[in-house]
Amino acid sequence: MRRARRTKILATLGPASENPEMMESLFKAGADVFRLNMSHLPREKLKERVEMIRSVEAKFKRPIAILADLQGPKLRVDAFENDSAMLVKGQDFTLDADKTPGNAQRVHLPHPEILSSLEPGHTILIDDGKLRLRVKSVKPGKAVTTVEVAGKISNRKGVSLPDTVIPVAAMTEKDRSDLEAALDAGVDWIALSFVQRPEDVAEVKKVAQGRALVMSKLEKPQAIARLDEIMEISDAVMVARGDLGVEMPLEKVPGIQKRIVRAARKLGKPVVVATQMLESMITSPVPTRAEVSDVATAVYDGADAVMLSAESASGQYPIEAVTTMNRIAEEVEQDQSYWSIIKTQAAEPEATGSDAIAAGAHQIAETLHLKTIAAWTSSGATAFRLARERPNSTVIALTPNIHTARRLALVWGTHPIRTKDASDIDDMAFRACKFAVREGFSEVSDRIIIVAGVPFGTPGATNMVRIAFINSEHAAKA
Repeated sequence: MRRARRTKILATLGPASENPEMMESLFKAGADVFRLNMSHLPREKLKERVEMIRSVEAKFKRPIAILADLQGPKLRVDAFENDSAMLVKGQDFTLDADKTPGNAQRVHLPHPEILSSLEPGHTILIDDGKLRLRVKSVKPGKAVTTVEVAGKISNRKGVSLPDTVIPVAAMTEKDRSDLEAALDAGVDWIALSFVQRPEDVAEVKKVAQGRALVMSKLEKPQAIARLDEIMEISDAVMVARGDLGVEMPLEKVPGIQKRIVRAARKLGKPVVVATQMLESMITSPVPTRAEVSDVATAVYDGADAVMLSAESASGQYPIEAVTTMNRIAEEVEQDQSYWSIIKTQAAEPEATGSDAIAAGAHQIAETLHLKTIAAWTSSGATAFRLARERPNSTVIALTPNIHTARRLALVWGTHPIRTKDASDIDDMAFRACKFAVREGFSEVSDRIIIVAGVPFGTPGATNMVRIAFINSEHAAKA
């Protein structure tokens, strides 16, 4: 099964889509990656969900990537005497270490690390930014604030701190348990929430030890401030616009999105654009025009993937949402201006053999108008570097490693195929041509580019480009 687009679609599974029949329908509609949200999925059900996805994968004989999204620390106020209280603009409101139920003057904040990190002038946002407090004074175990945006505050509402670097790891004990369960179940990608510093990512990678790749969710101002360092250590990034739009002025989010997408492309690392992409389709079979434009913008920018959250997890129209996203991506990629934008944003190749080979293969394919670049890859690195070039040709990634094939299902323009490794150069060329025909990307009398490393099976040894001619023998054995 081939896709008629290069941008990938990531669909979140949930109550509306957690049975095998619906997963099959979502895959056929266009989902390339399934996201398991550990905030809502009980750990004991994780392995069952992964097995369901693998059964769909086996049925369609196509690698499917699985992303386990860790919850991260949830910062919340404690409970109130009457379950809620009304705050008035200009009044003082205290956050403290007293476990007594709160009222209109104060509430318990069960996070001593926050109280010790707040400073006068810092902003505190509550309930997704519906309430805004400004820190007036800080004493041990207590922070007195002024209410700037008033309203109702109720039990255990979330707290966001756009100005405060909190000395807490991105992983809680729940996350550590979920991470081990996800790795044991064989997921392909781990999404890390609440990233503030590169050390947060390093901690997860140390536990993962290559069993899964790590995607940093960029949702905090602190992460944007250290964007280059975080992107350098991450295997991929996600523009998590929901929390980013709470902790930063909304009008800054589009610019940040473009900055992240371009930086990720320059580094050759996958980037996912997420949150509220087709939000109205949770309850409507058709999206708003603005949502269509939003998805299209991410595709025009060259994002590797666009993501559905509640639309596919708990919405009334999950299949329609994936189908709509699929149609938008296909249409954008056929637009004449799409490729001019992609080329304008191209980054210079890095001074490595792999990048030079990838850039050379791209240039040859473009000069000769070739439809397919076949990359033999063990670790996936060759395919990642080719995708960084954003070629007009489809990249067929041939790998003996099923884990590599699954991870590459997230990568722009890449069609992963698991196959035994090539035995010699002639076998490499013959089977590359055979797969190009079999998968419907090339036909008899076409030429294709083949990129590989010699000796075969050596990760990071990309050192060869070859042009091969497809003949009737390749088609006969396809």
